[in-house]
Amino acid sequence: MCKFSENPHPLIDTHCHLDDFRLAGRLAKVFTDAGRVGVSHYIVPGVDPDNWSRIEALTVDRSEVSPAFGVHPFFAAKWSGVISDTLAALLPKAVAIGEIGLDYHRKDVPRAIQVDAFRQQLKLAVGAGLPVLIHCRGAFKDLLTILAEENAAQVGGILHAFSGSPEVAKACIKLGFLVSIAGPVTYNNAVHPVTLVEQLPLSSLVLETDAPDLTPEACRGIDNEPAFLPFIADAVAQIKGLSYLEVAEKTTSNAKRILGV
Repeated sequence: MCKFSENPHPLIDTHCHLDDFRLAGRLAKVFTDAGRVGVSHYIVPGVDPDNWSRIEALTVDRSEVSPAFGVHPFFAAKWSGVISDTLAALLPKAVAIGEIGLDYHRKDVPRAIQVDAFRQQLKLAVGAGLPVLIHCRGAFKDLLTILAEENAAQVGGILHAFSGSPEVAKACIKLGFLVSIAGPVTYNNAVHPVTLVEQLPLSSLVLETDAPDLTPEACRGIDNEPAFLPFIADAVAQIKGLSYLEVAEKTTSNAKRILGV
């Protein structure tokens, strides 16, 4: 059943696209439903410079929404000096730079362009003292190299909906990063995300929905939203043999520590 019981234990959704058109038209209900199950804070990452203003507008009169701004590798070709200056001007309002990174599955955006945009945004993050929200698919060797070369350990961040190996995750954890667990950990055929949760310490994990995508198993077939975050917390608790409360408290504490919210 696609409903989680009302719950007082606070959770932080470290990655949800509340500016997406699939959610933006019903945000009042999205917030109400999420609040009933304990979701107390939302991190909304930027993807395309064209959506930064929408994200900024979401934070007006909503202290529970924190923005991040960044250029996703899908839009890396938009990176320019003007975009860099615009991003730099927004950083005093942000809790992170993101979502940024590398996606070598995306063949229409050359790797060199992705790498350049990623490096430049890491430099901005280090200069501003802000953590980064990382998207990475099929590029984990280059990811580790670039994070080390750009001194990303100075700021750390979150590996969003991480799909790499436990070994890569542990290398990133040594650089001050946390690993975000999303809806796939709940899937009936889940193998990799379960192994990841089994092998990584709870002190290195945070939770996200990536709403409106990556809907948990119990709600498959409809758009994801922050109200479904408890399904992910519950799956982590079951995998690790811990109580829901332990997972809620620790992942919330982890998110607050890395993001300063």
